[in-house]
Amino acid sequence: MKKKNLAALLMAGAMCFSLLAGCSSSGGQNSTAPSEAGTQESKPAGDNQGSDVVTIKVGGIGPTTGNNAQYGTATEWGAEIAVDEINAQNGPIRLELQYEDDTGVADTAVSAYNSLKDWGAQVIYGCTTTAPCVAVAAETFADRYFQLTPSASSPDVTANKDNAFQMCFTDPGQGTAAAEYLKSSGLGTKIGVIYNNGDAYSTGIADAFIAHAKEIGLEVVATSTYPEDTTTDYTVQLNACKDAGADLVFLPIYYTPASLILAQAKQMNYAPIFFGGDGMDGMLDMDGFDKSLAEGLLLMTPFNASGTDERTKTFVETYQAAHGILPNQFAADGYDCMYAIYEACCQIDGIDGMDHAQLCDALIALFTGGDFSVDGLTGTGMKWLTTGEISKAPVVVKVENGGYVTQ
Repeated sequence: MKKKNLAALLMAGAMCFSLLAGCSSSGGQNSTAPSEAGTQESKPAGDNQGSDVVTIKVGGIGPTTGNNAQYGTATEWGAEIAVDEINAQNGPIRLELQYEDDTGVADTAVSAYNSLKDWGAQVIYGCTTTAPCVAVAAETFADRYFQLTPSASSPDVTANKDNAFQMCFTDPGQGTAAAEYLKSSGLGTKIGVIYNNGDAYSTGIADAFIAHAKEIGLEVVATSTYPEDTTTDYTVQLNACKDAGADLVFLPIYYTPASLILAQAKQMNYAPIFFGGDGMDGMLDMDGFDKSLAEGLLLMTPFNASGTDERTKTFVETYQAAHGILPNQFAADGYDCMYAIYEACCQIDGIDGMDHAQLCDALIALFTGGDFSVDGLTGTGMKWLTTGEISKAPVVVKVENGGYVTQ
């Protein structure tokens, strides 16, 4: 789409969402009146000194190249749409986003973080995957930067760090919720589990799922692992589940190995119900992937691009116009992160005189105070615990005819 048309879509979206997430010049929420300050020069917090417009510099980190690029690119694009909407409202708070590629590697992520500090970042958005986020969170904790990750779900991201918060479910929480869903839905009389025992995300979900499944009376008949997501042959793991009579296989893994497992299961004529976590979101958009392999797949996600509410429809339309594909839950989480940062900044008195450490303290107090909540694409009334974990309800979708259908 031409840039002119995309800008028109973003302006229309901003006009719609200003009713939901407006920011008054006094720092309160839900004011839709435009500010005359929109015509004035904006400066970062700490340098504004009397200006009516405060610009918060948000530094984003995630993989835009490498094996996990689909996740990082989605979180970047989702955040960009939110920033454009927010800034089009011409309110007293603006966001400026700079996004750095970490290639999914911890050391590279720390280098990206240092580059963002040099740029003048005041809030850190990211990282996208767990290991880089754990590494960067240790740095932001020491340096006193507020950090909000869209998709790094390990408890290690926030453990003993008052400054780090998550927009996504935690791994143990997702594993427990998956077991509860299978129990309540009656799906699967015998359950197999295949997971990556070299990955914190996969192991965290699997361990919680297996433990809780046993507590609530689900029969786990096979547990099989593999060492890394570069594995290409999963016939041993699939045969372990098949030989044990598993009629449902839980896959708390990412979409790349999951796509191979689905293909190899078909070659083996093994057709259990496959059930996955949010790391499976994005499989349908893989280049060359046969979507029929995923028919009937169930997965947990906080976002369904087929949603019919106005906000979701506008986001999906804008995202497709800009990038030619449907947004996944990583894009939606990124979008919600920007609105959470924005709406929180709207409520902070004296923000224009704060350095990054003072802003960090103010945001921590707001996020953990119990009254602050955000309505977004991935949930309504979303709140945060003092641990940094988010409280919102999961959604289970089923792949039907190449798309998601909410269950």
